[in-house]
Amino acid sequence: MDVQQTGTGRGAASAPEGLSAREAAERLRRGQGNGAGDGSSRSYVRILRTNVFNSYNSILFTIGAALLALGRWNDAVISVGLGLLNAAISAVQEIRAKRKLDRLQLLNRSRVTVVRDGRDAEVAPEEVVAGDVLHVTPGDQVVVDGPVLDGGRIEVDESLLTGESDPLVKEPGEDLLSGSSCVGGGGHQLARDVGPASYASRLTADARHASTDTTPLQHRIDFVVRLVMLLVTLMSATILFQAALEGFSLVRVVQTTAVLSGLVPYGLFFLVAVAYTVGAAKSAGRGALVQRVNAVESVSNVDVVCTDKTGTLTTGRLTLAAVRPVGSLAADDVQRLAGSMARSASAANLTGSALAAALPGEAWPVREEIPFSSSLRWSALRTDDGVYVLGAPDALAPQLSGAPLADAVAEQAAQGLRVLVVARAVDPAAPLRDGAGRARLPALEPLAVVSLADELRPDVAGAIARLLADGIELKVVSGDDPRTVAALALQAGLTGGEPVTGADLDALADPELDRVVARTTVFGRIAPEQKERLVASLRRQGRYVAMIGDGVNDARALKRAQVGVAMRSGSAVTRDVADIVLTDDSLAALLPAQQEGRRIISGIGTSMQVFLARVGTQGLVIAAVTMLGLGFPYSPAQVGLTLLTVGVPTVFLTMWARPAPPDPHLLADLGRFVVPAAVVTAAAAVGVYAKLYTDLVQGLSNPGVPAFVVDEFERYTGVSSDDVGFAEAAATLGAQTGLSTFVSYAAFVLILFLKPPHRAFASWTRPDGDRRPAVLVAVLVVVFSAGLYLPAFTDYFGVTDAAEPVFQAVLPALVIWFVLLSVVYRFRLLDRALGLARPGSTAPPRG
Repeated sequence: MDVQQTGTGRGAASAPEGLSAREAAERLRRGQGNGAGDGSSRSYVRILRTNVFNSYNSILFTIGAALLALGRWNDAVISVGLGLLNAAISAVQEIRAKRKLDRLQLLNRSRVTVVRDGRDAEVAPEEVVAGDVLHVTPGDQVVVDGPVLDGGRIEVDESLLTGESDPLVKEPGEDLLSGSSCVGGGGHQLARDVGPASYASRLTADARHASTDTTPLQHRIDFVVRLVMLLVTLMSATILFQAALEGFSLVRVVQTTAVLSGLVPYGLFFLVAVAYTVGAAKSAGRGALVQRVNAVESVSNVDVVCTDKTGTLTTGRLTLAAVRPVGSLAADDVQRLAGSMARSASAANLTGSALAAALPGEAWPVREEIPFSSSLRWSALRTDDGVYVLGAPDALAPQLSGAPLADAVAEQAAQGLRVLVVARAVDPAAPLRDGAGRARLPALEPLAVVSLADELRPDVAGAIARLLADGIELKVVSGDDPRTVAALALQAGLTGGEPVTGADLDALADPELDRVVARTTVFGRIAPEQKERLVASLRRQGRYVAMIGDGVNDARALKRAQVGVAMRSGSAVTRDVADIVLTDDSLAALLPAQQEGRRIISGIGTSMQVFLARVGTQGLVIAAVTMLGLGFPYSPAQVGLTLLTVGVPTVFLTMWARPAPPDPHLLADLGRFVVPAAVVTAAAAVGVYAKLYTDLVQGLSNPGVPAFVVDEFERYTGVSSDDVGFAEAAATLGAQTGLSTFVSYAAFVLILFLKPPHRAFASWTRPDGDRRPAVLVAVLVVVFSAGLYLPAFTDYFGVTDAAEPVFQAVLPALVIWFVLLSVVYRFRLLDRALGLARPGSTAPPRG
């Protein structure tokens, strides 16, 4: 063990003997040391298994392996690539989160002093063992739990743990909690609870626990994908059974399976990941650093914000509210007196700094000083002119002469202000200590009542007003006195009746707690466990909760909320567990983050319409063509065209989306758009496919067919014209080309239904003035049309070169398709068929 002997200094003569070095080493070997607990709950193996080797990816990998074995490299890459890329992105994000959680630590690593063999010795915190005696002095962090031993009297700051801003005095027999800090006094502590059993370790373990809420949008996408997977599974079983009966080759079966699995809109997950990443980058530039990628969307669903007081609503500094003379001195003299007292104290604190900043005065020569402490709750200075005291009214009251100050104090306290009394000793020579050297108040003459206020952050009131105007409720949850918290909340623009204390909440069962939490705005004297319970209550009520905090005491509540928000100036643990960090410590940064989330939801909603229209169309086409016995309408390479017709447009549509409140009827609206689009598009596509297929079968059976046509189809299909299946293979490929061409053009025009540039396209929704989607469609049409004349393009996507018969079938079908779909949308024929439309209504249902 690394132990450094430091001699008998710091009162070793009267210190408890503690353990011997041999006893401590033996206990450390038995596992009774103060080592840190385990890391986060999710292992690397589990993360990789759930993201890379889930059921859907396993199917894709099996298909990909089969295609590779058959030498179909192009088909294998198209079938497996997107799923593998999306899995890699998700796994990397989770691994980064796990590594951050595993690095969390509440305790610093500074060496601590223990008593070994009757002498003080410095050891590392993890080498402290159960039964050790620790020597605690001002500035030390407490690293284990246990009582103060006889003879010690320790003043500790527990704000990091509880949120209570005032230091506490711990007498012999009272427990010190790991994670607190000694700010006064000193003494010895018995190490009772060490390692994972200590309070700090339990808080850290809770913070490390992996917890990720799925957002409403992710829930809906997951539902849609699972529904499509179920339908694809049923369709696959039917088609593959038919293939087995007809004696399809192994290559054909594998290709068919690849096409069917490609119907699952797995690209939606990839699109969401990209949208989250872009949204997070934009939010970071506006003061909100997104640490959990889906938080940028999640924050847009928030309808209640729970916020701490100190460090979030306030700056942590005090400001002077008023100085009210109550004695013989004039107001100017009292103000100078209070300012001079603040400048003359040897140790500055928040109160003294506030008085010195606001009041005139100069530093006095000081003969004797009693520093302020939370146990005394007063300080005193002896100068050449007399003895002056500054302290809490109830602490000075027994020694104050004259009229009672209760009314003046109560008036200020009712406003939630911190009230102090400035007084002067009646006898300038009165002692400030008794015979034993303990601080003692002399008889006092009151001079003034001083009131101080916590300083609100400058942008808090405006940010709260905007959140309230947006329908978001706020609740202030603090470890401080509820009256002070309520007054600050009122200054910030919040009203909510009587505040509630943590003790009040402890006495309530969950149903009654829910009622109290629903109607209350301000909560004071709240412990970390109570903050977590309060957030749980709101979630039980169906609320979408954001929790804002800056101390370790807030960490558990931040993880319990759907969105955890930390201030940059807060503790490292809180920042690490938070979903969002406000880099400028400004509540106002939540507003642009919320708008960015709403933009993402709007964009993904539009993209889902495009994706699912494609999925529905392909599924219906496959079912119809298979039933007609006209071959199989797609190859895996042709399905890859969706990258151009769906993937590229949806990325831009998501980027260009405008913020809109989350649509609670998203799935219903999806159905209203997707079902007509899929049915009408599939019907027209099957018509194109059937015409080209029958025309080619008949044409290639004609002995007069030109030789170059036969040669071209032999090259495309790899089947000799002497083969009995040549005509069917050539007809299938030609019909597939026409089908892919029609569906691609229809997918481009479908974007104009969603983002109409003109009233001619405004049958689904009204134009919004954004011309960028129309330009995108024009570019995509040009790129796709040009690609049909490039062999590299056509070979990669498994279609023939552009041919006149294809366009003769596709272009008229596009016109008929556009007119029919416009009528279906404009007159809401689906809603009418289902009895959902109001009679006589012909206006577009959205926009």
